[in-house]
Amino acid sequence: MRKQVFFILSISLALTILSCNKKETISAKKNTSVIDSLPEHDCTGEEEYEESTSGEPDNVTYPETGNKIADFLPKPDVYEVQYKAEGDLNNDNLPDIAVVLKHKENYTLKRPMLILLQNADKSYRLDKISNIVMPPEYNENDFKMYTETISIEKEELRIYLFGGPHNAISSTFKYIEKDLVLNALTAYSGGAGSIVEMSYDFEKSESTTKETNTMEENMPSTSETFPVKKELHIFEDTALTEFYNGDSDES
Repeated sequence: MRKQVFFILSISLALTILSCNKKETISAKKNTSVIDSLPEHDCTGEEEYEESTSGEPDNVTYPETGNKIADFLPKPDVYEVQYKAEGDLNNDNLPDIAVVLKHKENYTLKRPMLILLQNADKSYRLDKISNIVMPPEYNENDFKMYTETISIEKEELRIYLFGGPHNAISSTFKYIEKDLVLNALTAYSGGAGSIVEMSYDFEKSESTTKETNTMEENMPSTSETFPVKKELHIFEDTALTEFYNGDSDES
């Protein structure tokens, strides 16, 4: 009798285990089926979109030649033209183009500036790119930093940043052989009781600091000029707003 009871219990236990295993297998198959049915393409697209709008674009490539400004807009397609200026930059009597780009969605990111030199056949070649010469248009608090103008006059690229009567930067770049070099820069800054004007002159190899006391009615000023080492501050590596901070050669 004990043997029969034991035999019946053994069969019952085996059936129970088999039933549990079957449920687990079915459940696992259902889970796998759901995972496999997710639209992988859509997920990948969402990740790429987040990466392209959360910070500086990666792997930006620019065409080297073209017939118009639009031909030089890079991939990925995240930039649009903000400013442009035309004139002869490299003294070959052909009109060249300077272009400032801005991100289409995020105005706090870097703004690349391109120099397009015209060829004899009226096409253009991309000669210079600077990601830092122009500051971001807006800061993190959504405040527009400067009113800006660019122009090409007398074979000079001129960039003017105006942030108020006591906060402005004017600069010029000129070609020296194949390099586009900072030729002159003047920065104005003001605080409580004074205005400071700092000027850099590449050709004269000198820098001048002028301070004006605005607390007195006649606003007296003092000025000091001293020689500086004649070095090339090239367009690609010069951040105008950081020049006097000793941090202009950043990338």
